[in-house]
Amino acid sequence: MKVKILWHAVASWTWDAQDETCGICRMAFDGCCPDCKLPGDDCPLIWGACNHAFHLHCILKWVNSQTSQAHCPMCRREWQFKG
Repeated sequence: MKVKILWHAVASWTWDAQDETCGICRMAFDGCCPDCKLPGDDCPLIWGACNHAFHLHCILKWVNSQTSQAHCPMCRREWQFKG
């Protein structure tokens, strides 16, 4: 007599961020920013020193669009990438 055991595993991933959506584009973190087609390595989350998280592309656009020192779009503290 042979016994065959079948099982199916399901895995999922999520970003460990305080919010569920990007504060700039308002797209879900488990998705991607409007500039990307697929979530993951090409569209990672970036945290600031203030602990707010954004899509990489969103925060880079935000920082580059500021005429003076960039500030966090959520708390208005001086923007610094968390290191």
